[in-house]
Amino acid sequence: MTTLYLATSNGLVILERDKDEWREKSRALAGRNITCLTASKESILAGTMEGIFRSTDHGQTWHAANVGLITPHLRWLASHPDVPSLAFAGTEPANIFVSHDNGATWRVCPEVAKLRDAHKWFLPYSPEAGCVRGFALHGQRIYAAVEVGGVLRSDDRGETWRLAEGSDGNPGLDGPPEPFIYPDIHSLAVHSSSPDLIFAPTGGGFYRSNDGGKTWSDLYDCYCRAVWSDPADPAHLILGPADSVDMNGRIEETHDGGETWTPASTGLKVPWRRHMVERFVAVGSELLAMLSNGQLLSASFPALEWRQILPEIEDVQCVITSEK
Repeated sequence: MTTLYLATSNGLVILERDKDEWREKSRALAGRNITCLTASKESILAGTMEGIFRSTDHGQTWHAANVGLITPHLRWLASHPDVPSLAFAGTEPANIFVSHDNGATWRVCPEVAKLRDAHKWFLPYSPEAGCVRGFALHGQRIYAAVEVGGVLRSDDRGETWRLAEGSDGNPGLDGPPEPFIYPDIHSLAVHSSSPDLIFAPTGGGFYRSNDGGKTWSDLYDCYCRAVWSDPADPAHLILGPADSVDMNGRIEETHDGGETWTPASTGLKVPWRRHMVERFVAVGSELLAMLSNGQLLSASFPALEWRQILPEIEDVQCVITSEK
């Protein structure tokens, strides 16, 4: 059975599929601002601004799991699809932590803080020194998105990190020219066909690298935070572009690797004047879109006719699924 977990600013909502609809099963961690989630076969991890909570019984009970976590403000969590015990945490200010025991304990990767301090990473909306707000995983290769700083790469399943060659690490919002990537990285997606094919929504365009981050091409001059990459076709992408921060958000699609883009917003009144897509999450035959205003949309493949779902749940900040 597929279970849907929604992180909100007021705890965690757990839902299960009932025919064609999601039905609420339970809630947890009431009163806590849940910023991010991840799930493996062994555990579910919930990140907050005060640390990580862990469940090993499908969300029925939760316990703090902060041993070794020296930076408590979580921005993103990820579990390795091939190694159930391996998890990663990205924080604000920018640090990366790795766990080899399903999130029970954590080890900081000190090279990330050294890069952060050397390049003076920052956030335009916070006094903290940047944040790690996304991971993309493919076997031994893992990438991390730093806002504002660039793309980090690991070739040993997250044990050590370095700047990708096409990311200079300097956080200037003017940005370097191609083949470097714009440094305000909002998320990353690596294609299932190759660890070298990676997509990056940024504050200065939508980028693709075919060589593991050595060089980058700007496919779309926009502000964007979310992309979905079709595992069956690397040329098929769904993007959530906007004109600026939360301004004129919409959903668009390409079938030719980003050469041309067409609207993919059927059922929606776009552009949204003051919000945009934060993340896409594929769940079986449907695609979920989490918006910056906390709403959740759903559309079935391949028609992509969108509708709002679960309107009674406010301020959704992260969405994951788990199979029992």
